[in-house]
Amino acid sequence: MRDENSATGSAREALQLDVAALRAETPGCRKVIHFNNAGCGLLAAPVLDVMVGHLNLEARMGGYEASAARAAEVREFYTEIAALINATPDNIAFAGSATHAYANALSSIPFETDDVILTTRDDFVSNQIAFLSLRKRFGVRIVHAPDAPEGGVDVEAMAALMRTHRPRLVSATHVPTNSGLVSPVARIGRHCRELDLLYLVDACQSVGQFVIDVEEIGCDLLTATCRKFLRGPRGSGFLYVSDRVLRAGYEPLFIDMHGARWTEPGGYEPVGTAARFEEWEFPYATVLGSAAATRYARKVGIEAIEQRTPALAARLRDRLETVPGVRVLDRGPRLAALVTFGVEGWQPQPFKAAMDARGINSALSFREFAQFDFADKGVEWCLRLSPHYYNTEEEVDHVADAVADLAGQGRR
Repeated sequence: MRDENSATGSAREALQLDVAALRAETPGCRKVIHFNNAGCGLLAAPVLDVMVGHLNLEARMGGYEASAARAAEVREFYTEIAALINATPDNIAFAGSATHAYANALSSIPFETDDVILTTRDDFVSNQIAFLSLRKRFGVRIVHAPDAPEGGVDVEAMAALMRTHRPRLVSATHVPTNSGLVSPVARIGRHCRELDLLYLVDACQSVGQFVIDVEEIGCDLLTATCRKFLRGPRGSGFLYVSDRVLRAGYEPLFIDMHGARWTEPGGYEPVGTAARFEEWEFPYATVLGSAAATRYARKVGIEAIEQRTPALAARLRDRLETVPGVRVLDRGPRLAALVTFGVEGWQPQPFKAAMDARGINSALSFREFAQFDFADKGVEWCLRLSPHYYNTEEEVDHVADAVADLAGQGRR
């Protein structure tokens, strides 16, 4: 992960990527302009081939037999993810989604009444709901650190709250789903380490887009999906569990026969690795596809992706800021490849449908996804556009022109 306050390079500086070749390996590029990578990236052909190949193998020889035959390739999921985030394979657990990983992580923490969860106003909606559920069930207290004037959490104010409350858990979302904000997770992590606080990071939108180093971040737990900027299959994600958390004996509430051994009628022993956070049953084609997607991203080069992808978004943001009737909503000292904006004269679903009709994939966000952020900005909804490294500058300009045309129609 780069200096969190540094600017990303321009798309022009990142042209060492062979974008034409990358697009040729992405079948979806022939059908749509895909600016919904923050929802689900387009699969590359090598990833698709691995998944289809394994499903064919299961059909020919049986599911158990196929997974046994591909055991070495399955293990590559752990080595690839570990290499991606600077961890070891024993620190990685497969999960069905980032939310699945996050819930398992939360379930391992023995919360008690009046324990404090310290978080930001930009944590992902499902995380915020999970905190409220914990408050309802266990009586924990939820403390939200204030934002800085430029946008994003005020790290020093958050650190002061750490010292005051000694929270049971500190949580931060690296890149929220509802804006282009990049949160300074490594700066937060430094304060957590100084105070010996448990630190959970949601990296759902940043894995595959930015260089991620769990040692630099200083987190105890980190969750992510594989379907977004990593361009893996749906139904896949992972949980990173630090050595100190494993040594301390943290385990999910509902541990099963994969994560533990039933050693006697009245007792069990958790396995020593992050596998204690997994279940016995796996969607093996998905696991293999996730490994292939991670291998593909590392071959493309995460440093180059980190340079090109946010730069394409910056180009789009710059274009949209000049369009009458369009209000770009992203705020913060550093911005990711999620571009959010409102449009005068349009309701959300008709506007997205109009973009769909032009072959442009996008996503909607609503106030219920970001109660604090959208209340601050005074909006009920926004459209989110999220390009990736295989998109082109020409596509960026075409999308901006399409938004300008539709915005003009709404103002008439």
